[in-house]
Amino acid sequence: MTRPIIPPPVFGRPPVARGLFATTPPAIFPPVLGLFGLGLAWRRGAEMLGLPIGVSEMVLGAVSLLYLFALVAYLSKVMRRPAVLAEDLDILPGRAGVVAASLSMTLLAAALVPYAPGLAFGLGVLGLCTHLVLAVWAVWYFLTCAPEKRVVTPVWHLIFVGFILGGLVWEPLGVTWLVWVIVAVTIPAALVIWATSAVQFIRRVPPAPLRPLLAIHLAPASLFATVLTDLGQTGFGAAFAGLALVILAVLSVSGRWLTETGFSPMWGAFTFPVAACASAVLVQGWDVPGAIVLLGATIVVVSIAVRVMQAWVRGDLAAKTNSAVA
Repeated sequence: MTRPIIPPPVFGRPPVARGLFATTPPAIFPPVLGLFGLGLAWRRGAEMLGLPIGVSEMVLGAVSLLYLFALVAYLSKVMRRPAVLAEDLDILPGRAGVVAASLSMTLLAAALVPYAPGLAFGLGVLGLCTHLVLAVWAVWYFLTCAPEKRVVTPVWHLIFVGFILGGLVWEPLGVTWLVWVIVAVTIPAALVIWATSAVQFIRRVPPAPLRPLLAIHLAPASLFATVLTDLGQTGFGAAFAGLALVILAVLSVSGRWLTETGFSPMWGAFTFPVAACASAVLVQGWDVPGAIVLLGATIVVVSIAVRVMQAWVRGDLAAKTNSAVA
């Protein structure tokens, strides 16, 4: 009679089977936001440079599907365990990702304006309300969290200045009064964040892993340039476009310093600002600089987005960004 084989004792916690999308990281959304910005920049290129309109519409169509898939994946995680939303918002990569998901809805509306104005209007309202909720939450969070978490970061631009993306929706839909309200609120917010960040930078150099976030400082200048030019304020638009080019030049010269630690999901912060800068330069009618920035933005955005999405598919992205698990 053979003796039964007794399995060895298992120490520690046994593995838990996770459901589909239970580990979806918010870090997938910054590259999606960047791809939306790239598609809109190519649409500007079609208007200003005579580039093939099919390129921009193909990019925007593909990114819209990618965004909807990513949104369903993330909302599936939240519906399984709603507390993961608060846990993701509590950490910097998760906060940036959730805010990027909200802003991507506004850019989806901007992409749909020429095809379905009514749907674009509805998505614009939904995106505006969602982002307003996030901004109110952020105010409450920063007033009640530990002092070390109240440090101003470039992500504050996404939270408090991100409303300016609505100008890409409301201006072509004719709701210009709302665009002016947004401009009046977001320009002072951006100036305060820029000034505070400059003082912080003088006092303490950001740690290497967080340096890619500095690229976000480029986004407000670029968006103000685009929106103000669309509103007919060409002088102010050109001034902000010039500022955007200066910031872009500084970032380009500092590229090795910004990427000192090698590729990481934080590189997603490079994507939308450079795409927005391309649109800002193109809308001024600066053809040669606009074409150069658009080409560079295409290379940067696509290459980073591919690597981030590959990390998501491999299952590495959630762990690298400390994403909450449902």
